[in-house]
Amino acid sequence: MLLVAKLDRLARNVAFLAALMESHVRFKAVDLPAADEFTLHILAAVAQKEATAISTRTRDALAAKKARGFRLGTPANLTPAAREKARESLQRNAQVNLHNRQAAQLAQLLRATGVTLREIAARLNESGYQTRRGKMFHPMSVKRLLLHQNAI
Repeated sequence: MLLVAKLDRLARNVAFLAALMESHVRFKAVDLPAADEFTLHILAAVAQKEATAISTRTRDALAAKKARGFRLGTPANLTPAAREKARESLQRNAQVNLHNRQAAQLAQLLRATGVTLREIAARLNESGYQTRRGKMFHPMSVKRLLLHQNAI
C-alpha cells in the first residue's frame, strides 16, 4: 500500500488519479483516511483546478515583473561556482554534439586553407549548421568554435 501525507501531493490531475485507481494500486491519504473513490475524484479535480490557478498566477506575475523592467533568470543571481558548473556543462554538451563536431571539423579545414572567419561562417550557414543555441554562425562564433577545438 502506498501511503501519502496529503492527497494533493500524490495527484493534481484527475486523469492520473483515475489511472492509478484503475491499475489497482492501493493507496491511503493520511489527511483523508476514509475517503471513497468519488470523494477522491472530487478532491483531485479541486487540486487540479488550484494547480492551474497557481500556474496562471505565477505566469502573470512573472510577465508583470518583466514588463516593469526586471530581468528574469539572470545569471547574475547565480553563485560563481554555479556559473562555472553551468559553463562547463554547456561546453561539454557542445563538444559531444555531433553537429558541432562536424561544423568544427569543416571550420578547421576551411581555416587551414586560409579562408576567413566571415567566409567560414557563411559556408557553415549555407550548409545548414547552427550554433549550439540554434543560431546562425557569425565570425565571432566561428572563432569561438575554433578556439574550443584548439585550431585557431
